[in-house]
Amino acid sequence: MKEISVKGQKRTSTGKKASKELRKEGMVPCNIYGEKRGENGLPEAFAFAASFAELRKAVYTPEVYVINLDIDGKQCKAVIKELQFHPTTEALIHADFYEVNETKPITIGIPVKLNGLAQGVRDGGKLSLAVRKLNVTAPYPQIPEVLNIDVTNLQLGKAIKVGSLSFEGLEIATSPEVVVCSVKATRASRSAAAAAEAEA
Repeated sequence: MKEISVKGQKRTSTGKKASKELRKEGMVPCNIYGEKRGENGLPEAFAFAASFAELRKAVYTPEVYVINLDIDGKQCKAVIKELQFHPTTEALIHADFYEVNETKPITIGIPVKLNGLAQGVRDGGKLSLAVRKLNVTAPYPQIPEVLNIDVTNLQLGKAIKVGSLSFEGLEIATSPEVVVCSVKATRASRSAAAAAEAEA
């Protein structure tokens, strides 16, 4: 996975008013969840703020990053857990991070990349991508930037489901029944099939 660096500062006050003031200054309220747990046994959040200008590089992109966070000089690695956007302007208003290390498995969505020219496309069909990301589980150093899927042998009217895929060192967390891609018939392919049948 690619890495990107973001600087942050501890939030001394939380709440709607404090968050609003931070956003006016071009900052985004954030939380990071790590090993520390509260009395209820749930992961405890550490509140900080980061510059929108730095965060946007990791947020407004189809790529998935490991983020090197520097919060008041204390460094850690994290991945984005959840993002909140303004309902009308779509501006980033809050970000949650999950602390990672080189041995602890994480589950994260990784982009799918289809490779090759499908046989069904050569026969006149149209290749359709149904999901853009698949959830995989592994320690972050083992997780690739993209999940490469070979579609060369995919026939007209056929699909590739998650259950038929495997990637070395990764556990696929997305349901096996989910369709990743398929080759759908087009008017041209139907005409060609009808002509072939008539000729036969």
